[in-house]
Amino acid sequence: MKIISYKDIEEANFFQKIDLEKIENIEEIIEKVKINGDCALMEYSKRFNDGDFKNSNDFIVSKQEIDEAYKKIDSELLESLKYAIKNVKEFAFEQFKSIKELEIKKNDSILGHKIIPMEKVLCYCPGGNYPLLSSCYMTVVPAVVAGVKEIYVTSPKISPEVIVSAHLSGATKIYKLGGAQAIAAFAYGSESIKKVDKIVGPGNKFVASAKKTIYGQCDIDFIAGPSEVLIVANDIKDSKIIAADMLAQCEHDKDARAYLITTNKDLALEVQKEAKEFLKTLKTSPIATIAFEKSMCIIVDNIEQAIDLSNKKAPEHLELLIKNPDEVIDEFKNYGSLFIGKYCAEVFGDYCSGTNHVLPTNECAKYTGGLSVFDFIKIQTYQNISKNYCIELSKSASRLAQAEGLYAHKLASDLRRENWNH
Repeated sequence: MKIISYKDIEEANFFQKIDLEKIENIEEIIEKVKINGDCALMEYSKRFNDGDFKNSNDFIVSKQEIDEAYKKIDSELLESLKYAIKNVKEFAFEQFKSIKELEIKKNDSILGHKIIPMEKVLCYCPGGNYPLLSSCYMTVVPAVVAGVKEIYVTSPKISPEVIVSAHLSGATKIYKLGGAQAIAAFAYGSESIKKVDKIVGPGNKFVASAKKTIYGQCDIDFIAGPSEVLIVANDIKDSKIIAADMLAQCEHDKDARAYLITTNKDLALEVQKEAKEFLKTLKTSPIATIAFEKSMCIIVDNIEQAIDLSNKKAPEHLELLIKNPDEVIDEFKNYGSLFIGKYCAEVFGDYCSGTNHVLPTNECAKYTGGLSVFDFIKIQTYQNISKNYCIELSKSASRLAQAEGLYAHKLASDLRRENWNH
């Protein structure tokens, strides 16, 4: 971990964004799946070692495979899964209750909006080095609560834990597909796969690049980059938990980043020392070490500088380990999710406290929040205009249409005013 002063922040590339590199052949893969459907899926799955499928029936996890998955997982893990899903569902229900339908009565007319869930969504769950069963329930549960009718989960090299997580969460169907080819299949549809309205969930650079390419064919949540945490702290007594929280992000990926902002240089040195000790025995040390070495600590003069840096960085996870955090919380504007106090481990949000862990990275928190029930609904307006209000509206609408040079618009408005008695 580099330790730098506030005045050297620009030279240290603290604000450098990670550009999503253009992956060769992504557009080719998507186009081939679009044209050749299931055959292309089987071809690419075999080529990328994501599965050797003989026919399209093999794409789906069968009921027998679901039953077998339950037998293979530890009973205590099953209880923890149920506990996490319960908490995530409770939070999502409370979010959903906060959304209100609207109806306004004005001049004997009605204007309003309805809350309508999407019909079909795909929840992508990464396989590979880490089978993220938590990402499964984090994406499926909000969709269930929102009222989505068909919720598909797909994961390459799918593990029993992911199968059970998807099933417990309420997935309609579970697939064994992964990579860019899976994203293409659910964006465009194939002989055996229905086109979805939205694709959500994290994935590797191939998945992220594919999501970026197909956006517009269907909706996506956002383009997620490497995981990141920013911790604002000052007390040297918290050095162990700070080091552990930083390594928890670093073990995700060699490109993950952890940042510490403090006025206490001794704390920075102590965190560095504790992290090195943890890395000696950490099973994920080969990855975590690389990411931690590229992470940094910034020594600031005061809390105002810390707030300024945090808001500009807009981290995925923001931890406040400072005295009297309530005095400054409202000044922190940009973050994916906020964790307050030393008892509030960021990993609780990753797994089981109830808030969602699918969060914006790479400064995206400046304009969006994390995944929620709001991502699976549409707010759709409607109106029912009375004759009297029609006359009033038409006068303004006709003038505005004429000013824009849209004369059919003016005609449609004029006809209603002129013929309102009919």
